[in-house]
Amino acid sequence: MLEIKPREYFEGEFSLPGDKSITHRAVMLNACADGESTITNALTGEDCLSTAACMRALGAEIKVDGTTIFVKGSPDFKSGQRLNCGNSGTTIRLLTGLVAGKGIQAELYGDDSLSKRPMGRVSEPLALLGAKVQTTDGTAPLVVSPATLCGQEITLKIASAQVKSAILLAGLNAEGVTRVVEPVKSRDHTERMLQAMGAEIRVDGNTVEIKKSKLKAIDVSVPSDISSAAYFMALGALKGKTLCKNVGVNPTRTGILVAFDKLGVKYTLLNRRVSGGEEIADILVEKSPLKAIELGGEVIPALIDELPLIALMCAFAEGESRIFGAKELRVKESDRIKTTAELINALGGDCLETQDGFIIRGKASLRGGKVNSYLDHRIAMTAAVGLIASKEGGEIVNPECCAISFPDFFEKLGVCAGQV
Repeated sequence: MLEIKPREYFEGEFSLPGDKSITHRAVMLNACADGESTITNALTGEDCLSTAACMRALGAEIKVDGTTIFVKGSPDFKSGQRLNCGNSGTTIRLLTGLVAGKGIQAELYGDDSLSKRPMGRVSEPLALLGAKVQTTDGTAPLVVSPATLCGQEITLKIASAQVKSAILLAGLNAEGVTRVVEPVKSRDHTERMLQAMGAEIRVDGNTVEIKKSKLKAIDVSVPSDISSAAYFMALGALKGKTLCKNVGVNPTRTGILVAFDKLGVKYTLLNRRVSGGEEIADILVEKSPLKAIELGGEVIPALIDELPLIALMCAFAEGESRIFGAKELRVKESDRIKTTAELINALGGDCLETQDGFIIRGKASLRGGKVNSYLDHRIAMTAAVGLIASKEGGEIVNPECCAISFPDFFEKLGVCAGQV
């Protein structure tokens, strides 16, 4: 367990880890491209290292030096590899599509948590392209067998950047045109990077189509991850003033700012610019009186990772808040609807889980207490924010899972990493 003490005031300027979603894609796509590339400010947490290890096994040359990753691509993958995806849903789902398009044999597997997450959502649309992907009762391990793929139009019932990306990566090597239609637009890092690397890809609203393409390696400077910045932004709103530097503000990722607007959070985007096709800004957040909100609908895919944190902030807001349309949270590293509600209640809040979200009855403050992370990095980091902002502080059970996406999270918070 890790003990976290409360603070009267929280202030600071923070340089945060590179965006996990962009790092995954920069490594994966450059590893199958012609040429060599350098990826700077990469997130080298466990999930992205799983992607790097898988791409090495498939034939790419990859060297990790701190937050810089050097990649020499291998357009022709090695067949017959067992690919350990660790805890990373992004790795296993995107790589399934990429491997299926290459027409080789591979087995993809992961840890116990990943092995419980649904994979039919990837194997079923890929089968419509002609891919042969066998799941284990709808979960991992997955076995991909050689097959010739033909482009089709695939309409997704639920917006998912991972599923969309898997289909597009399979479409890189499919005959004809592969078209993906989403009910609402999910994050678009894959489309942006494929376009920058020379793929024949076209985006029209919620529809993306791609033709068989060869990729050219590109250098990538990864912006800081808004999902990581969110915890420090929340502490600025709850307890003081924070400035998060060089944060990616891609419009498909800034749903948290929509939630901030509803909550009444005072924030400013400074030094706005564009790098590598991705919008970047410094985000200043100041202490704010929070108000209850209703949050759901089309904004949910743009803040799915931040919803446990938003729910926690609602616990500090005046009035009753409702978050809905977020059933996807049930199939993350933990059942995040259940574990978020348990977290808030453990801190002395009042949160009722619903089928697809939460009802939170806000209070002026939370007492504090002991929170189980359930080995879910988002739950552990949300718990840390709640404990710092609480009256009495408390403890997190199994905090080490933060290494998956944010290895030095507690150091950045100024929390002693000693166990109790």
